[in-house]
Amino acid sequence: MRCIACLMLAFAFAMPVWAEDAATKEPIEALKPVPRDQWWKTRHEEKLKTIENADKIDVVFIGDSITHGWENAGKEVWNENFASMHPLNIGYSGDRTEHVLWRFEHGELDGYKPKVAVIMIGTNNTGHRKEKSEDTAAGVNAIVEKLHEKHPETKILLLAIFPRGATTDDPLRKLNDGANEIIEKDMKDKDYVTFLNINDVFLTDDGVLPKEVMPDLLHPRQAGYKLWADAITPKVKELLGE
Repeated sequence: MRCIACLMLAFAFAMPVWAEDAATKEPIEALKPVPRDQWWKTRHEEKLKTIENADKIDVVFIGDSITHGWENAGKEVWNENFASMHPLNIGYSGDRTEHVLWRFEHGELDGYKPKVAVIMIGTNNTGHRKEKSEDTAAGVNAIVEKLHEKHPETKILLLAIFPRGATTDDPLRKLNDGANEIIEKDMKDKDYVTFLNINDVFLTDDGVLPKEVMPDLLHPRQAGYKLWADAITPKVKELLGE
């Protein structure tokens, strides 16, 4: 009987366990790794090839369309600030936390040892399904822990989820702000994480998000990427030991 009990216990630990919402007992979607459609899988394969062919990757940027945009609206700013750092951009337009977790489980952390990881993710969790701040924060925390588990020597620069919506009372802005408050608390005792909230650089003194910075009140234009780079480049260099 004792052996059977041991086997049952071992089997239970081997099964994937998704955290549940205490109120509904439903699995938290932000924590369950899932893939997406064909263009996304094609990008994933392309990124795996980039990793395979890279001589060195010192800095990895992880996120959604806002990070993806370093390859488009932010390209010139990227080249000026990060191209010399042997970077890898694994931002995917439309990604939520569960998609990043799937990518982590399918090779995007393999084959290299980054010195620094810059993470900014979560706005699609709140934007696509009006997810509770607590669930989005749980997804971000899972990404941090999965990365640390795979690369314990990597220094993580975790950025607050960027502001969205024109004003401070925008419902999605509030969800992002709520998630950021939780994330900051979750990270305070993790010496491998630097949490950095640069959101004020995008906003006016009264909290308005100008369209000159983010025309659709979500995605930066070139000026927004310049603000982003100016705000984090000194910290990235510090974490790299430069």
